[in-house]
Amino acid sequence: MKKQLLCTSAIALGIAAAPAAAQEWNLDWGGYMNQHVAFGDISDNLTALTGLASPDWEGDGLDLHQTTEIIFTPSVTLDNGMTFGINVQLEGERTAANIDETYMSISSDTFGRLDLGAENSAGYKSMVGAPGVTSMYINSPSTSAFIPYTGVDAFLSAAAGTPITLVTLPFRQAGLSSYTEVGGNNDVQRITYYTPDFNGLTVGVSYAPQGVVNAASSFSINKNAVLSDIFDIGVNYSNTFGSTDITLAARWGTGDSPSTAPTASDFETWGVGFQVGFNNITVGGSWTENDNDETLVPSVIGIGDSEGWSFGVTYDAAGPWAFEALTYQSETDLVVGGVALGKTDREAYRIGASRTLGPGVDWDIYVVHETRDANILGALPGDEVEGTLLGTAINLSF
Repeated sequence: MKKQLLCTSAIALGIAAAPAAAQEWNLDWGGYMNQHVAFGDISDNLTALTGLASPDWEGDGLDLHQTTEIIFTPSVTLDNGMTFGINVQLEGERTAANIDETYMSISSDTFGRLDLGAENSAGYKSMVGAPGVTSMYINSPSTSAFIPYTGVDAFLSAAAGTPITLVTLPFRQAGLSSYTEVGGNNDVQRITYYTPDFNGLTVGVSYAPQGVVNAASSFSINKNAVLSDIFDIGVNYSNTFGSTDITLAARWGTGDSPSTAPTASDFETWGVGFQVGFNNITVGGSWTENDNDETLVPSVIGIGDSEGWSFGVTYDAAGPWAFEALTYQSETDLVVGGVALGKTDREAYRIGASRTLGPGVDWDIYVVHETRDANILGALPGDEVEGTLLGTAINLSF
């Protein structure tokens, strides 16, 4: 799995091998598939506050989950040393949006890299968090394929008599992930510049005109109605001192709110992360926050500010095995009428091991335990969903 993560990360960044000769296109491509089989034990008290005759969630037993991408990264290097490349990522599942990211890159050793198109920000791509070796992610989680988030806040809102209809926590925000974006925007049209590597230090800056249209041309957008003018900065430092590897990361981003309320403020996100490796052991963690400008805006109903942290350790044993133990935990405000009246908390833990079977082939085994609860502050006990997974996966990358 370690090899797969390194491989797919390089592909995602648009780093392609130099062509055999200048001004000849390298029609490079690759991809991955992670196939999971897991047994889940799910419990809840979703009807505790409602008094309704709704059945409890029944999700126990065996289930499957997969994630697949084919990634095309053709590039050409000119006589002047500049490399022009394309990155198009095709999702392997049948969804409404089959193209994940699509952008152009222009780069050289002295120029750095310029990315143009539908891609995550420099802040997002600069971050690091707790290390791991298996592919049942709890940080930007895959666990929702087995352990439900759906219903917790919907039942809570019915009990409180408020029309909150929160189906899930926002994906690119601190409630679920160390890898945040301003307002949870994702793969919108943006321009990003990364400096050349200065002794392990890379700085990136991004600008996106709007934060609502994912992986497509945005055409003309009314900035008075949507999150807009999004700026991000990310810093990543990675170096080796003797036998110790160190990676440090920080990010900050902001975007204009469409709200006209006098108390409105800009959307923001920030985070810091680290990883330290020594004697085949890697330790790492992160802290991130999202400010969604909803706590003081009248009539707003939905997700408010969030904060989350990760911490973990991996051990690369002699031979084909690697091991892990990590956690991701977060807290998110629930907003009614512009006031944070409740909170939803998430705790996730994972232990696992991954064995390299051959080039681009890994086998994972893991146990995950996760809880999600919600409550109205000082008024009601919280509804809760809790689940435990015992699973295995085969990961293929090429």
